[in-house]
Amino acid sequence: MPAWPRISTTRPRRGWSTACCTAWPSACAPRTWRVNPRRAGEFELIARHFAPLAAAAPGAAGLVDDVALLTPPPGESLVFKTDAIVAGRHYLPDDPPDLVARKLLRVNLSDLAAKGARPLGYLLACCFPDDVAEDWIAGFARGLGQDQREFEMTLWGGDTTATPGPASFAATVIGAVAGGRVPRRSGAKPGDLVLVTGTLGDAALGLEVLKGKLRTPDDALLIERYRLPRPRLKEGRELAPWLNAAIDISDGLAADLGHVALQSGLGAEIDCARIPLSPPARAALERDPALWPLVVAGGDDYEILGTAPALLPGTTAIGRMVAGRGVAIRGPDGNPLALGKTGYRHF
Repeated sequence: MPAWPRISTTRPRRGWSTACCTAWPSACAPRTWRVNPRRAGEFELIARHFAPLAAAAPGAAGLVDDVALLTPPPGESLVFKTDAIVAGRHYLPDDPPDLVARKLLRVNLSDLAAKGARPLGYLLACCFPDDVAEDWIAGFARGLGQDQREFEMTLWGGDTTATPGPASFAATVIGAVAGGRVPRRSGAKPGDLVLVTGTLGDAALGLEVLKGKLRTPDDALLIERYRLPRPRLKEGRELAPWLNAAIDISDGLAADLGHVALQSGLGAEIDCARIPLSPPARAALERDPALWPLVVAGGDDYEILGTAPALLPGTTAIGRMVAGRGVAIRGPDGNPLALGKTGYRHF
């Protein structure tokens, strides 16, 4: 029997369940995965590193049962979100394990933020490489615990499995929202302002810094925005009642605004001169305007993008919803900005 509530139901061999992983050449595995052959087994690892994360949730049964139980808060609707991250695709294989874990939770929490929900807990599926070191798992669990405390949530269950490929992790975060109303992608109205929180482009530029392709006056800020996004949960709860439509910016501004436009049956226009930028991002763009497409389409911003009839506190208006189709982008020089792609796509 599994050691904690399971997500998958098939088992290729005793003690493991299947989970979605992407094949990756073994040469890409960082040395930090190499292990002591006497490392603890699956059930011992769960008991040692993950069960303590579920101690505050009676319905999790200490991660020793097949399912977890959850009673919805009175008068609230549950909100569900699942996102996965894979080494070499969503984070660099040598990123610290605690930051990998925290990024996993935060990219999921960002979707809850865009809908004005507050987090309650999460389910976790881990695909660890066959030769993962226990100290890497311990660091990963510490990162989960740190963000559980920060965002007042708890682990309810999940699945643990081994993979010959790269590490991959999936979390299903469950939140709650009062009244059952959330701003959908499809709710934008003609004439709505396009609003964003925070600054855009930092994470995409931070990845370029990590790749050695860019240097700025504050590389550390850009790298942190890539490795450790900040879900706008407080802002989301304040904004949600006033937004006609909302989405979090994960695949890129152009792509995610395109989703809102498509689902709302509208077009959109944005002006790069109005996009809020951090000081290092602004400095990089002043030095090399060719980086603008990366800011608009690079992704990993995890800010809230919403539409509303008027400007809302804590947001910047960067454009407007219009009749038509697609997203028109005006560059900082006033001319149309050409994009090689509108945002990240897996296939």
